[in-house]
Amino acid sequence: MATSLTTDKSKVIRTWILCVPNFVCWYYRSCLFPSIFLLLPLFLSSSPLTFCVASTLPHTSGTDPPTPSFKTTQPHSHPQIDILITVSLVLVLAFLFAMGFLFRFLKLRKLRRSKPTSAAQPEETESKGKDSVGGGGGSEGFVRKFSWDEIKNVTKDFSLVIGQGGFSNVYLANLSGNSRQGAVKVHIGGDRLNQVFKQELDILLRLRHDNIVKLLGYCNDLEEGAMVFEYIPNGNLQEKLHERNNEVLPWKTRTAIAYQLAQAIEYLHEKCTLQIIHGDIKASNILLDERFNCKLCDFGSAKMGFSSTVMPPSCSRTTKQVMIGSPGYTDPHYLRTGLASKKNDVYSLGVIILELVTGMEAFCLERGQLLTSIMAPNLKAISEVGTAVEVAELVDPRLGAEFDLDEAKAMVSIAGLCLHQSPTVRPSASQIMQIMKEKMGSIDLLLSPAKDCRHKN
Repeated sequence: MATSLTTDKSKVIRTWILCVPNFVCWYYRSCLFPSIFLLLPLFLSSSPLTFCVASTLPHTSGTDPPTPSFKTTQPHSHPQIDILITVSLVLVLAFLFAMGFLFRFLKLRKLRRSKPTSAAQPEETESKGKDSVGGGGGSEGFVRKFSWDEIKNVTKDFSLVIGQGGFSNVYLANLSGNSRQGAVKVHIGGDRLNQVFKQELDILLRLRHDNIVKLLGYCNDLEEGAMVFEYIPNGNLQEKLHERNNEVLPWKTRTAIAYQLAQAIEYLHEKCTLQIIHGDIKASNILLDERFNCKLCDFGSAKMGFSSTVMPPSCSRTTKQVMIGSPGYTDPHYLRTGLASKKNDVYSLGVIILELVTGMEAFCLERGQLLTSIMAPNLKAISEVGTAVEVAELVDPRLGAEFDLDEAKAMVSIAGLCLHQSPTVRPSASQIMQIMKEKMGSIDLLLSPAKDCRHKN
């Protein structure tokens, strides 16, 4: 009786398929850049299976038993089945690699999100529990993370409100054992407002400039996020310039504020790696310290990097668009198109300069008129060929004769450039500073090197 030794091809294929997941896991752990193409030769170079078949030869001797001789035979090959099996295996491998890559990508993304937003955060373990901000007056630029209990403690359970906004309150805080004051801005909860808080915090952690309010710490334990700032005791420009019971701001102080604000905008627009658009420059967001130095604050509407582009209203009727800015200060081009740019801040700077020159508010509720609507038609003519009398008529009458006529004309000219209808024609912040230095002699006394932009990755 003939015996045959055969190899079951279906069992071999089944064994290959069962081994594929184990091999893929090993290969994915071992190789940084897995590629299914490295496995193709395993399939393409494999030769068809051979089978050994035993056959009985004629008996030639009467004494010896018949000895089977073996010969190899080639089974019937079906090329279509072989191709189908190979393609199926390749597709299975491709799917497994794709799933592995997706799993790894999601894992890395989760790890990145869990990392602290600031390089200062790893130092939280060292400073936690201390009463002083910045480790007791240590390195400048250190931003501390507070617990919510610490926020309640430094504000004395939020006892004294020193400012209010649309979605936040500002409380007076006693830091460093009551030897130093600060201002704590608390955001009211909500999904969108929580996102605004995170965005503002991310921007503020990147900023270090003499004319931008300094962030000392923050708390993001609860929905009501809190940020701790340096305390600026002298109020804001809106109060000092427009409240009649205050002393009149001298002319040199006004020109200094205009130049320092231009410095802050230049820093945001041109000296930070991720360029920043403030988006809500107005008199009430310009704080003044003891020496009336400008401190730009409130970055809740700020845009950073490529996120500065806002969808135009015509692009989507179903998406609710959130516009930024305040009445009287917002660029009309932005209101028409919905596209935010650095020239929006330049426009707002022009409005501030007009306020400083004329002493008038950007938007008068009693009249229902914008300052730009009142002044814009005559700005160009006065700045180019205006007589001394015409320029003097624009200046705040409370100043009397205590102002420099040439500087006033230069300020009006700069305001006219900033308020141009076409954003491309408006000068940059650095160009505005250059014009001021060339045409306003008092600016030379104010020049001081601004701190570098310290970015934390």
